[in-house]
Amino acid sequence: MADREAPENHVAGYAEILLGACATGRRLTRAELESRRVQGERAAEAGLPLRGLIRDHLAAAQEIQPRLAAGAVGSLLAVVEQAVDAFAEGYERAQHHAVRQEEAARREFIDDLLYGRSDLGRLAERAERFGLRLSQAHAVAVAAGPEPYGDGYPVARGIEEAVLSRFGNRKILLATKDGRLVCVAPGDQPDVLAHFAKRAYAATDGGRVAIGRSHPGAGGVVHSYEEALNALDLADRMNLEGPVLHAADLLVYPVLTRDRQAMADLVESMLGPLRRARGGAGPLLDTLAAYFDSGCVATEAARRLSLSVRALTYRLERIHTLTQADPADPRHRYTLQTAVIGARLLGWPGSGP
Repeated sequence: MADREAPENHVAGYAEILLGACATGRRLTRAELESRRVQGERAAEAGLPLRGLIRDHLAAAQEIQPRLAAGAVGSLLAVVEQAVDAFAEGYERAQHHAVRQEEAARREFIDDLLYGRSDLGRLAERAERFGLRLSQAHAVAVAAGPEPYGDGYPVARGIEEAVLSRFGNRKILLATKDGRLVCVAPGDQPDVLAHFAKRAYAATDGGRVAIGRSHPGAGGVVHSYEEALNALDLADRMNLEGPVLHAADLLVYPVLTRDRQAMADLVESMLGPLRRARGGAGPLLDTLAAYFDSGCVATEAARRLSLSVRALTYRLERIHTLTQADPADPRHRYTLQTAVIGARLLGWPGSGP
């Protein structure tokens, strides 16, 4: 920029202001202070370093000092302080405005990128500004904590700083979206998302991270993001354990629900009789889930349910009686386990199949 090579432009009129104030010992007027704020804003917009500009202001004050009356030196120091403070205020005001504009542009880009909006060509151009090359494949990790993440929150800022300080030379985008922290990284750099997941988990109490698969292009970012969101949703519905979920490990669940009506029929056919049990189907459904999740080891399932092995065995026998399917029999186990997974996915029996 032209102004970048001419910082003296931003002290123009400054000496005259100082001389006028020192002549009578007055303070700077409101108009004079505002003129210095405006010059500070222009200097910031031109990208000039503040430290050098302050030196220019002090040098200009030293140049006019011999022209002042002997008793005016004290007044000079006072008005220089006023002028420099107003100039710095304008400089900071412009910087804050630029930051707000950048944040708004970033939020708009994140919305368009993750929801697949905007022209793909234009989106790719904007992506370069934020460090992404959409011609490459990308994967997305989404962190959800017990409290929503927001722009500027200490936790979110700390995670972002930790990731960028380690991988600052990589093409990475970190942002918050809908109360979650999102990391977009090249698909061939899983170490970035692994570190992000580690830092996000360490920074929250009970947080969880889901990582989508790598997909090419702008649409691939959307696909990976949706996979990560679906993984978080599955983790809640299926009570999946572990702080980090990989969408690639959960592909069986979308397959099972692709024909939702068929799954609902299976759930109702296999598990519907459990409604006749005292206390309803819920406790027996939890028993089956714990039994299958523990690898059909009765002692481990009993521990997870805080039951005695005898009580667990009684429940399994009750399930056998009601459904005519024996959880311990390999011939029945797969069908029952699939029905239990379907029940969790469909929210059965709470909201019906």
